[in-house]
Amino acid sequence: MQGTTPGFNKRGTPITSGTCGVCGTKMVRIGKTDAHEGLQAPIQEKKEVRSGKLVIVESPAKAKTIGNYLGKEYKVKASVGHVRDLLRSQLSVDVENDFAPKYRVPNEKRPIVKELKKDVEKAEEVFIATDPDREGEAIAWHLKETTEIEDSRLRRVVFHEITKPAIQESFANPKEIDMDLVNAQQARRILDRLVGYNLTPLLWQKVRGRLSAGRVQSVATRLIVEREREIDAFVPEEYWSVEAEFNPDKSKDTYIAQLSQVDGKEPTLSSKETVDRILKDIEKADYSIGKIKKGERRRNPSAPFITSTLQQQAARQLHFRARRTMMIAQQLYEGIALDGEGQTGL
Repeated sequence: MQGTTPGFNKRGTPITSGTCGVCGTKMVRIGKTDAHEGLQAPIQEKKEVRSGKLVIVESPAKAKTIGNYLGKEYKVKASVGHVRDLLRSQLSVDVENDFAPKYRVPNEKRPIVKELKKDVEKAEEVFIATDPDREGEAIAWHLKETTEIEDSRLRRVVFHEITKPAIQESFANPKEIDMDLVNAQQARRILDRLVGYNLTPLLWQKVRGRLSAGRVQSVATRLIVEREREIDAFVPEEYWSVEAEFNPDKSKDTYIAQLSQVDGKEPTLSSKETVDRILKDIEKADYSIGKIKKGERRRNPSAPFITSTLQQQAARQLHFRARRTMMIAQQLYEGIALDGEGQTGL
């Protein structure tokens, strides 16, 4: 080897570099030689040792409740919802490339992501405890991507109630991010953008500003329009019904009966004249109970609430708007402060 030069590689190991005396190829020989005497090896930066357990959830209220259950061993931080979304200034969907979305971190979320990234770099394990639904799974995936969490340190935990036993069970049995749910959310978001990006400007021009069009409300509006047109095209027809009140002999009970047949046929009660004629024929007739049928009826208890039935019942009984109902339900799920029990979730 010719033209040798002593030195050190990036790890601080002594090396000697030079060229082959036959072909001129650059060569490196590892090992300390007399030429290394007096040379200062590069100072190696101490690699930071990761420690502790980091938990990331969506909301500060949820973070507070979970933190009380997990204890000081865990550091619980909130992402405050989604940390990444489609660009607002353009379609952000590459329709020529399998509808690939183009995501970015919004300006208002950059400080949060920056802080989370610092916490992720220091943690030995990172638990993502976002909601167990489509949106929650997507938030978990976006957190993984934006904070650059390695699979070896990532733990996905899922629970359906914010109680101490449920949380302890989920942390004892972590899983991986469900990419099927993530892709389902991405498909929904892309459809929203494809529909809204094209229809919203039209709404602003034809109706009024600040209106938005989405994949659901646009179709629902179309159904309402079609139904309204059917109502407008409906030709009303006059219709009457005949009911009688019966008081059997030696009985205080009263029974209401509706006329269903005359001479074995269902009558067409389309005018007052027809009804008066039928009444004249039947009002002097004798009536008797032809058949009594007894039986038991069983009624099953109402099914547990789902989102839609909860909103319907709250609107009927409490006159709540859907937004208020969902806000209260979310607060109950994340946890509220109870006297003597601290932050408690349902």
